Amino acid sequence: MITNKLPDTDLRLSDFHYDLPEERIAQTPAEPRDSSRLMVLHREDGTLEHRIFRDIVDYLRPGDTLVVNDTRVIPARIVGRRILRMGENGERVPSDSAAPVELLLLKQRENDVWETLAGPGKRAKPGDVLDFGDGVMRAEILDIIEGGCRVVKFTVTKDADSFFAALDHLGTMPLPPYIREKLADPERYQTVYSKHLGSAAAPTAGLHFTPELMEKIREKGIDIVPVLLHVGLGTFRPVKEDRIADHEMHSEYIRVTEEAAERINSRRAAGGRIIAVGTTSCRVLESAADEAGILHPVDTDTGIFIYPGYRFRMVDALITNFHLPESTLLMLVSALAGRETILRAYRTAVEMKYRFFSFGDAMFIE
Repeated sequence: MITNKLPDTDLRLSDFHYDLPEERIAQTPAEPRDSSRLMVLHREDGTLEHRIFRDIVDYLRPGDTLVVNDTRVIPARIVGRRILRMGENGERVPSDSAAPVELLLLKQRENDVWETLAGPGKRAKPGDVLDFGDGVMRAEILDIIEGGCRVVKFTVTKDADSFFAALDHLGTMPLPPYIREKLADPERYQTVYSKHLGSAAAPTAGLHFTPELMEKIREKGIDIVPVLLHVGLGTFRPVKEDRIADHEMHSEYIRVTEEAAERINSRRAAGGRIIAVGTTSCRVLESAADEAGILHPVDTDTGIFIYPGYRFRMVDALITNFHLPESTLLMLVSALAGRETILRAYRTAVEMKYRFFSFGDAMFIE
């Protein structure tokens, strides 16, 4: 797994707080996708511009590279019931309860073995067997690991060709806890370029792009290169330590292919900017780049933690949404643009009634 040597800092969690009225949290996505608002933050002088997202093409230059995360969100929330439990003598016996058990898939380990959150936990102990869809799929609880997560092995029993086919039939989209509105079309929580199943949450900066906008960007001479990071729900896990350097970052699976590394390195060597679409793409690039700013193919996990004091190796600019107060994502954008500059921009966004978080508006930090 890739980690980083954390920079020395006296920064505290409270240094990344800002006041956000609840009504500024977007509950539904903008229609069409590229009609959301765009705040442009110029790092050189701290000035702001206010545009519409489709105007992003005006800020991109021929020779630039947009790096996108082509992960696809799985319907990771499934509800079933316990049918077998471990008896006192270590043998499985029929469960004495028909009450529902919910699993939230977090991270695939191998084949059909996943790390999950279970609720209630007392109905998901090692040795227990859960049933989903009246026999469509079953799950054996293998272990309990750090944070109370359950390691689960799934078996498709009937009426489905594969685990993901069964999940598509049984599961629901795991929207963030601050979104209370029901999503009419699950595809609106997917980017238009999503490809590889495995995320428990969307890389939301990419939700603003349409196929037409991407084609317009390509026509201007900008390359669009995919990398992969499967987003875990650790993205939404609050930072509990007062001193941010004491926070232990969650790990997520990443991949950079040889082709992607070659395209990005070639463009950068020719003087083009590397623009990450979202904090997930940013974390991939910074995890896979060496001290000389050369990107390497990787297929591993990353636990990189980026906060003020970090020296960026690969990313020149960032397209991102507006993030939760005191979150690791807010710390990342503060590392790129400066904490005070970011907090000033966020205060302006609140005053100007920008929409925040996953379905909210966007920011371009250049």
